[in-house]
Amino acid sequence: MQQRNKIQVKEYFKKPVKANVDWQKIKLMVFDCDGIFSDGRIIYGSEGLEIKEFDAVDGMGLMLLRRTDMISAIITGRSSEAVARRAKDLRIEHVYQGISNKKKCLKELLDKLGLGYENAVYMGDDWNDVHCMRSVAFSIAPANALPEIQENADHVLNKSGGHGAVREAISYVLGKKGEYKKAIKKYLTEVDWNED
Repeated sequence: MQQRNKIQVKEYFKKPVKANVDWQKIKLMVFDCDGIFSDGRIIYGSEGLEIKEFDAVDGMGLMLLRRTDMISAIITGRSSEAVARRAKDLRIEHVYQGISNKKKCLKELLDKLGLGYENAVYMGDDWNDVHCMRSVAFSIAPANALPEIQENADHVLNKSGGHGAVREAISYVLGKKGEYKKAIKKYLTEVDWNED
């Protein structure tokens, strides 16, 4: 038993072998939060106040994602009012905080949505994301992810978490699906650009 566990752990230091992605089947983008939407730093204020910094550029990415058939979700190991508020601002319906077993949570979300792992993209930056990253059709890591996590990812971004990584990831996925320009066009036609 001890030897088997060592072999399994070693596997996480190798890039997983996955089949080619059918981008038209991708319907769900799941994000970790700390190190993805934020740079991972947490500021504690008086009376238990917790402050996180988010990049507004990522918000536009989520606006574009909403103009497709894609669903977005957050699965994070910590619980924070700041995350709940940011998710509400971005209109992310599926938000799971304080999750220690992210893969179990992901499976429950997929079941709830009537989807499978082949329909999902996962973006993570640390060891508590690696099971999800290895299970889904396609995984993404930001530039600031641990080297071993980058090794497990199917794609590593140029941007770091909290500095436009979510936007870059969404642009990448929508580009692969052939929906990036369509989403921009839809956004531009839905907004009232009149000055009066």
